[in-house]
Amino acid sequence: MYRLIEDISERFPGLPVVPIVGDVKDSLLLDRVLSLHRPHIVFHAAAYKHVPLMEELNAWQALRNNVLGTYRIANAAMRHQVRHFVLISTDKAVNPTNVMGASKRLAEMVCSALQRTSERTQFETVRFGNVLGSAGSVIPKFQQQIAKGGPVTVTHPEITRFFMTIPEAVQLVLQASSMGQGGEIFVLDMGQPMRIVDLARDLIRLYGYTEEQVRIEFTGLRPGEKLYEELLADDETTSRTPHPKLRVARAREVPENLIDELLPWLMQRRILSDNEVRRDLRRWVPEYQGAALAPLRSVPDGRSDSMVG
Repeated sequence: MYRLIEDISERFPGLPVVPIVGDVKDSLLLDRVLSLHRPHIVFHAAAYKHVPLMEELNAWQALRNNVLGTYRIANAAMRHQVRHFVLISTDKAVNPTNVMGASKRLAEMVCSALQRTSERTQFETVRFGNVLGSAGSVIPKFQQQIAKGGPVTVTHPEITRFFMTIPEAVQLVLQASSMGQGGEIFVLDMGQPMRIVDLARDLIRLYGYTEEQVRIEFTGLRPGEKLYEELLADDETTSRTPHPKLRVARAREVPENLIDELLPWLMQRRILSDNEVRRDLRRWVPEYQGAALAPLRSVPDGRSDSMVG
């Protein structure tokens, strides 16, 4: 946040910026901020997004932050009559193979469910792939590895990803928010996917080295990682919009009782194991195909760590 404030102040000296540090799950803080500043639009981008980091040891925190956090800020937006609520989603929410992607799909479903009861707030979701130069982007990592003389690490020779620049992503998110009528999932045209190894090779050459000088090392797919990403689920279709790079996806219907059943699960007073999180996610997100579950373990009262309702 400090770097962001510094950057905005330098680029737009007269623009007022109000930085507020807080937890997106903190309903009291959200109510205070929205009642004080009365925003017309909320762009909800707060998420834990690093796939391997959220796959093991942190799965429950990923679910709480990405899903419960989305519910609480979206619900606060409705209470304070925010006109537009835009959820920033990801291509990893399509046929998810990891906890992070499944959590973002569940966040999309929460917004779809809230749209049914919303009288004023319009909910829009925008899905896109990797943004070059954003936090956690592969390019800064490659640049650091090249500066050290290598190796440049790539998980798999055939792994591909969709990429777009920060200005492209921002412009398309703004376009989607302005044309939404409520409840849409906008899919951004990301062009053709790019092989990560080709990106690594291009950067090595751009820095004036050969692959003999800075070698590429394949490290193997990480937990929850796909070889390729998709922008639409198998049972979804899209329709055109006035913008050539935006389409609207028609996702499967969200169960009527989703929120009523989901909230007690997210708010239970214990930390679920990764095994339990992945098991339960199959209940909420049928298209989720996560890692193989570990065998159930016994707990002191004789129960097993099976699905919790």
